[in-house]
Amino acid sequence: MDGKIELEIVTPRGRALLVTCDEVTAPSIAGEFGVMPGHLPLLAAVRTGLVAYRQGSDQKRCAVSTGFAEAGSNRLLILTEDYIEREGIDPVVVRKALAEVEADIEKLVSAVDPKEHATRKTLIERENWLAAQLELYGDPPPATMRPFEEYGVPASAAVVEEEESAGS
Repeated sequence: MDGKIELEIVTPRGRALLVTCDEVTAPSIAGEFGVMPGHLPLLAAVRTGLVAYRQGSDQKRCAVSTGFAEAGSNRLLILTEDYIEREGIDPVVVRKALAEVEADIEKLVSAVDPKEHATRKTLIERENWLAAQLELYGDPPPATMRPFEEYGVPASAAVVEEEESAGS
């Protein structure tokens, strides 16, 4: 496999993809990262988004949800909760589900109860997954602005942390 990368994507349901390719780009919580043959070892937390890989002159993409990636000199392993290819997406069903999730998120905008925070976080993760599917399909939804969100931290918790650190 000299000069190639083995890309393997695994979900809780088993191996979703195993291909040999020339380069890979994947989404991490710190931004996108690329892997080419001879890459130094890398561990990254993966965010929901698109994985692009090139096989010769063919560019291919798929969507993954949150997880982890481990890269080496000739291999990239992505462990993720969900995986889908463009052919598996029904945009009408995804748009309907996205509208329902966005409506549920709006109901929890000023959530105070910790259980509501957890529900909101789950809904935002679902919203991101549905948006990634639409982006893969080629019909992305309008961008959603959540200026106080931090990775894995509800907006109100981030504001409380900022207020506490400002008061110190």
